[in-house]
Amino acid sequence: MTVTIFVPLDAAALALGADRVAARIREEIAARGLDARIVRNGSRGLHWLEPLVEVRTQKGRIAYGPVRPGDVASLFEAGFLDGGAHPLCQGRTKEIPFLAGQTRLTFARCGVTDPLSLDDYRHYQGLKGLERAVEMTPAEIVAAVTESGLRGRGGAGFPTGIKWKTVLEAPGPQKYIVCNADEGDSGTFADRMIMEGDPFVLIEGMAIAGIATGATRGYVYTRSEYPHAIETMRKAVEVARRAGILGSSVLGSGRSFDMEIRVGAGAYVCGEETALLNSLEGKRGIVRAKPPLPALQGFLGRPTVVNNVISLASVPVILDRGAAFYRDFGMGRSRGTIPIQIAGNVKHGGLYEAAFGLTLGEIVEAIGGGTASGRPVKAVQVGGPLGAYFPPALFDTPFDYEAFAAKDGLIGHAGITVFDDTADMLKQARFAMEFCAVESCGKCTPCRIGSTRGVETADKIAKGIEPEKNLALLTDLCNTMKFGSLCALGGFTPYPVMSAITHFPEDFRPAPMAEAAE
Repeated sequence: MTVTIFVPLDAAALALGADRVAARIREEIAARGLDARIVRNGSRGLHWLEPLVEVRTQKGRIAYGPVRPGDVASLFEAGFLDGGAHPLCQGRTKEIPFLAGQTRLTFARCGVTDPLSLDDYRHYQGLKGLERAVEMTPAEIVAAVTESGLRGRGGAGFPTGIKWKTVLEAPGPQKYIVCNADEGDSGTFADRMIMEGDPFVLIEGMAIAGIATGATRGYVYTRSEYPHAIETMRKAVEVARRAGILGSSVLGSGRSFDMEIRVGAGAYVCGEETALLNSLEGKRGIVRAKPPLPALQGFLGRPTVVNNVISLASVPVILDRGAAFYRDFGMGRSRGTIPIQIAGNVKHGGLYEAAFGLTLGEIVEAIGGGTASGRPVKAVQVGGPLGAYFPPALFDTPFDYEAFAAKDGLIGHAGITVFDDTADMLKQARFAMEFCAVESCGKCTPCRIGSTRGVETADKIAKGIEPEKNLALLTDLCNTMKFGSLCALGGFTPYPVMSAITHFPEDFRPAPMAEAAE
């Protein structure tokens, strides 16, 4: 019986030598004359164990990691094709604590299947949602998504069903589905993992969105920094088209939907939906004033759904298992699950999908294992480079849109970056302003000029030049940017700056003269 060995083709695993590991495994199989095959799967998201090699045995899938090329011979000597004992053996994959504690709905197949095998996708309950969708009316599909409580997973948390209903009811001869896969936030990788590890779930979600709103054309807009995701998505679209999942008659339903992959040049501002649409149209990626909303006048001036990868990839399970099933997870107005991306100075970095409601402390300490350096946690930034810094005193905050907003924070794309007690929060505040200045599209004055002045003011504080006066000026700049910027780039930059000032005031005080002299 042929033994199946799984070696990830995910970008994170590749960066850690997965291709070299796969090559060594092939050499050992050939040299030993063994009956085994290698499947290049996506990542399970346990990044500290990558490359995580798995073997399918009679006891289930057994995991070994992190595997280096030099470890491969010893794995075969230990009988790893039968799940043999080895210092790198992690036991049954699904029983690894980091995985066992998760509720994987959106990422149920990621790291489990061959990403480009439609047979694998169907075997693990893929296409069930689309099969139900083609038997429903558009209004019924929109109602199911609305009732599920699904909100945008790209940052704003806007109810997905309301956006779809607006596009469904908007007049127009042509409508579009645009997937925002321009994942530019630091410490985020969920979109990439889906595109590389389970591309058909995104295709299925987009097809459902098209049928629900009357859109017959879709685009995935992603960044040039994601070559592996681009290649995998393009191949998956071709496979889906040949199988009748995309095209003039989706699953033989007579309803049309097709899609393609578009690549941007990597401007951070193109993660904002209207700048993205401009770029998609071949224009400069600058923000549009709203109204009109993209749902009414979006791509090429037509009604357009713009959703994040995770939002669209969450739709198939809602259609398959029902709105009530999905809504039963979570808390308050934050329903379903959220893929939390744990990064920075942390022991167990990776992707952790769970229902809303875990506290920030549970995520950082219990799941992430605290800092990789072993030093105390000083701050955790949630929501990418524009997210607020939370100190340990706020670790009781539940992972929920409203709970974070009440503490002057935001969940955003659910990226978490951990810092230990060596971090200088004045430098972090300065970085936020510098980041905004570099990435600003330049259209509005508060963002373009405010961020530049913010860098200058932070530098004056660091040099001890009229610190109280300049701290007041920095606060005033943040207020102007927050309420005067055209989009969230300038509007959200005050979150990291003000949270650093509020929670870590000691880092904004000039050093005593004696200490400075040293």
